[in-house]
Amino acid sequence: MEILTYPDQRLKQISESVESIDKDVLNFIHELEQARMAGPGAVGIAAPQVNNFQRIVIVDVSDMRKPVDNHGHLIMINPEIAAWDGMHMGREGCLSVPDFTGNVIRAEKIKLNYMDETGETHEFESSGFEARAIQHELDHLDGLLFLDRLVSRRSDLFKRKNYKK
Repeated sequence: MEILTYPDQRLKQISESVESIDKDVLNFIHELEQARMAGPGAVGIAAPQVNNFQRIVIVDVSDMRKPVDNHGHLIMINPEIAAWDGMHMGREGCLSVPDFTGNVIRAEKIKLNYMDETGETHEFESSGFEARAIQHELDHLDGLLFLDRLVSRRSDLFKRKNYKK
């Protein structure tokens, strides 16, 4: 799957809710996961990044060095943040902005509602890096990139280091 990259205007499009989980949605989720795993160091991906404007994201921070608090591999359909608390600045990168990273202020803790790929609904709290990754991916569903959340492009945007595959 091709990853849309900035400044592609399709990344600004707002995604539609998934009305039913059928074979096509399940196949798409599998392909989306393959695209995430192909990305260098990617802990998350959202459907709009591959030109599919459904409210679907995948996040998995369990292989990262620091995550103390994480819920493992999450496939989230129609996710919504119900509450948030605290604010923290942190560095983010994105498959759709491959040449840069940036400092972004996000909530430290969130309460999230979503449906998984079996149609079961979930509510849980997340904090730290996992909460940051979830917020980042949910922004894609609303046509936002981390670039839109930089306080200053002059002091908070950085040329990305090269990754080894």
